[in-house]
Amino acid sequence: MLGIGERHELPTILLIDDDLVSREVIATVLTLHGHLVHTAEDGNEALQMLKQSVVTPGVVLLDTQLPGLSGRELIEELRMLGLDEIILISGSTPSDELVDVADGFLLKPFGPEDLAKLLGQHKPKIDQESNGGSEEMVVNPTTLAQFRQLMTEGTVREIYAAVVSDLHKRQEALEQAIGAGDSDEVRRIGHAIKGGCGMAGAMQAARIGALLESKSDQLDNCAAALKELYTATQRVERMLEKEFPA
Repeated sequence: MLGIGERHELPTILLIDDDLVSREVIATVLTLHGHLVHTAEDGNEALQMLKQSVVTPGVVLLDTQLPGLSGRELIEELRMLGLDEIILISGSTPSDELVDVADGFLLKPFGPEDLAKLLGQHKPKIDQESNGGSEEMVVNPTTLAQFRQLMTEGTVREIYAAVVSDLHKRQEALEQAIGAGDSDEVRRIGHAIKGGCGMAGAMQAARIGALLESKSDQLDNCAAALKELYTATQRVERMLEKEFPA
């Protein structure tokens, strides 16, 4: 783990790369820029670190040519653990299939400015104490606070009311798509949920959207995710009633 000169407003990074030189150079450059960087040589080591809570990354930088567990299969495992910012890194352009299930791609060599540009409106993960300790965050409080600084309470309420309304509509569409065995439609809806809820800081719903997108060809898993989405929607509704009473 490297963290010299760590700047807490920057996301913690988990770098997964089997090449020692690449791993050390990238980690050093990003650390000097202010990121806290953890490294893993392969997918299995990364998953073990995550499951043991060695690291809670805001961003995963994933080399596209790892030995063993790699590619789409590894990304699906990372999604299951709640990772919603997975950036591919490689010396050559990866396949469209792999790019589609990730959140971006950086061509080696790249610098911290390239990463910052790609992340754009990325919000760093924060402690979840206000949401019951280890319980998953309903709405990122940093995002909510930023909305409140920029908009009136009424406008912010309208945003989250629109999120709830959209989630109800997406649930109905997902029921139909799963029932019809339409994996392409499930993937499209999951992608839309991931993007919209991610922008609004609805963390749990965004994670489920990413899961639906990545596992759209596994309809049994999608049906289970849909049930989880019902719960996530209810939690956003309760947050709306608590934070913005009508």
